[in-house]
Amino acid sequence: MSEIKVYKIRKVKDETPFMKTFTFVGDLGAKPGQFVMVWIPGVDQKPFGISRQTKNEFDVSVLVRGKFTKAMFKLEAGDKCGISGPFGTSFSLVKNKKVAVVGGGCGMAPLGFLIDELKKNKCKVTIYNGARSIDNVMFVNRFKDSQFCTGDATLGHEGYATDLLEGQIGKLNPVMVYSCGPEMMMQVVCEICSENKVPCEVSMERYMKCGFGVCGQCVMDPLGIRMCTEGPVISCELTKKLAEFGNYYRDKSGKKVNF
Repeated sequence: MSEIKVYKIRKVKDETPFMKTFTFVGDLGAKPGQFVMVWIPGVDQKPFGISRQTKNEFDVSVLVRGKFTKAMFKLEAGDKCGISGPFGTSFSLVKNKKVAVVGGGCGMAPLGFLIDELKKNKCKVTIYNGARSIDNVMFVNRFKDSQFCTGDATLGHEGYATDLLEGQIGKLNPVMVYSCGPEMMMQVVCEICSENKVPCEVSMERYMKCGFGVCGQCVMDPLGIRMCTEGPVISCELTKKLAEFGNYYRDKSGKKVNF
């Protein structure tokens, strides 16, 4: 178990009408794809991916959903949070290669950290950044070199990020594809990569309580792997062995919920 440390918020940035990025002061020492557990005393503790990291600070980008995230949205620069981690597996980094990154909505959060590291490694990174509408697209200014996609055509290509990946993967010939976002989207990404014989890694989301493999809340059928320890980053080859991938997930009570 990782101890909870107190970190101060240096700044809060509005990413979209529904997402904020919180910059914390401190050296986290994380790898792209890993996550932290954020604790607000008297409220709860929740997992979040790391969207940026330097030697002196790190970012957590948050989509407002329920009680915890609404409480977090009220925090300002100077406030403090308890944070434990980093936890979980990370993306496999390559150097001096052509790669593709496919993000959907708030799934771009952990991919932001990954893209930074890939560019430091002098990779040629093709970014597909998709969402329902312009109000749900993350990092529009941070990654201006992205190919943007929206379902309602309010920004970039009308349609899905997977449409562009499918149309361009043969010409791109990437050595690796990385993805995070809605599970149905990642399922399509895996199918495209499998058909084109391109390795792929995805970042999974499951309900987590502890973050370090004790509670078993994030176990996936039928292998019994825990997404907080054997994930959240897994290969597309492994997703083929998971019956629930792209089909259902389990809520906080353990009940199956179909996508």
